[in-house]
Amino acid sequence: MTGTGQLVRLILRRDRVILPLWVFLLGLLPQVYIAGFEKLFVTDAERIDYARISGANAGFAGLYGPLSGDSLGELVVWRAGFVPVMIGLAALLTVIRHTRAEEEAGRSDLIRATVVGRWAQPAAALLVTMTGGLVMGLIVAGSMIGAGEPVEGSLAFGTLFTLSAWLFAGVAAIAAQLTSSARGARMIAVLVLGVSYVLRMGGDISAVGDGRLEWLSWLSPLGWVQKIVPYGDDNWWPALLALLVTLVTVPVAFALLSRRDLGAGLLASRLGPAHAGTGLSSPLGLAWRLHRGLLLGWTAGFAALGVVFGGVGTSVVQLAASSSGVTDAFNKIGGSGPVTDAYFATTAGTCALIVAIYAIQAGLRMRDEEQSGHAELILGTAVSRFAWAGGHLLFALIGPALAMAAEGAMAGVTFGADFGGVLSASLVQLPAVWVLGSVAVLLIGVLPRYAAAAWGTVAVSLLILIVGPLLEFPQWAMDVSPFTHVPQLPAASFSAVPEIVLILIAAAIAGVGLAALRRRDIPA
Repeated sequence: MTGTGQLVRLILRRDRVILPLWVFLLGLLPQVYIAGFEKLFVTDAERIDYARISGANAGFAGLYGPLSGDSLGELVVWRAGFVPVMIGLAALLTVIRHTRAEEEAGRSDLIRATVVGRWAQPAAALLVTMTGGLVMGLIVAGSMIGAGEPVEGSLAFGTLFTLSAWLFAGVAAIAAQLTSSARGARMIAVLVLGVSYVLRMGGDISAVGDGRLEWLSWLSPLGWVQKIVPYGDDNWWPALLALLVTLVTVPVAFALLSRRDLGAGLLASRLGPAHAGTGLSSPLGLAWRLHRGLLLGWTAGFAALGVVFGGVGTSVVQLAASSSGVTDAFNKIGGSGPVTDAYFATTAGTCALIVAIYAIQAGLRMRDEEQSGHAELILGTAVSRFAWAGGHLLFALIGPALAMAAEGAMAGVTFGADFGGVLSASLVQLPAVWVLGSVAVLLIGVLPRYAAAAWGTVAVSLLILIVGPLLEFPQWAMDVSPFTHVPQLPAASFSAVPEIVLILIAAAIAGVGLAALRRRDIPA
């Protein structure tokens, strides 16, 4: 453990922007939901009706988890039901970035050449991530107590957030020992997160129905933390279960670390064939090989998300009939018009922001290839830099398009009406997604060392999407997000002008990035 303190300071220095961003942004989300619900429901009767209809809906149960009661605190916990997934994703990416990614880039060799212990690097990454999760939980508990909610329930709510970070920090620490690449470690950890969400979703949907598969929730770490039920039963023993599993994963990660060489993974990499097939004979073919797993995973996930959103659509009509505040809330976010149109405009905007993560991830793959040395080998052949970068950029463009098309199509089919309108609502968001993806290309070309700052564009857009309409941000602040400018279909009429302008902006930003990439050193 020698040198752990110095490495903690190094991580805090490098993550001085990203770490506070996800800790405070996610930690303050419950306050946003409180403000939104207080504006939404003028009377207690409206809130109770909303809870009654929402709690009985299988789609909502799958998306957010079970709704335990009709108090304001319980509604906030239920509405924040997807946040543990975001917390887990942030935690696992942080741990892998400071463990396996450092080994892959060769910086761990330099660090280990100094007076630093073998376990210091993962210990520092876990310490920073778990402390971030603890701070986030304290923010949640403190802010909810300050809003007048019961103390025990607020502490349980903060614990839910904290344990979500701790559980997947431990999962990421194990995944970092299994493969020799950061990409492989991320895929394993994200797969665990995805399976956890699906198991939790299946169990909670079954609980609303006949309950035969309710036990599935107990197989999911996300299900454990949600069974704490803040402001309801305030069950602490599921929290103890989650804490126990965390206390197991961390020693397991250290034990696995002691059984492998630096730079290697416990799962040995397989040698490929001596000669590449015709499919790998071009930069585009190589890009397809590198991106296909991610592309297929995101497309399948968005198709499932479309099924959920389409299923919820029918219940939105019931909610709007029982509360005028619900209609007002959807209209503020999704534009005026029938409430189902506003609902699908809202869900399409949310999906577009999520799929922007994929666009940035696909764009940043260029930087990963550069840091791992693979790009240098490829560019040493007859492949031009433009062709190499163009292959990755193509998947940053078509990947979101396929995912959004799958989401829109499945939502339209499941909803059973206005298929074209629901599909168009999803596809019209793509120019805004491409703007965020092009920022990643710009940073890789101009400021490669700060390419990870592209994630900040998603954070800012998320903040504006979630907080802006409810807290009535000024228009200039709303205009910062490209998603503000896309037509809110099907609630509004289509206009080609903002779409064309956004496409031109994305093309200009990506063009500058590609031009800069051709002129700088690789690796830089």
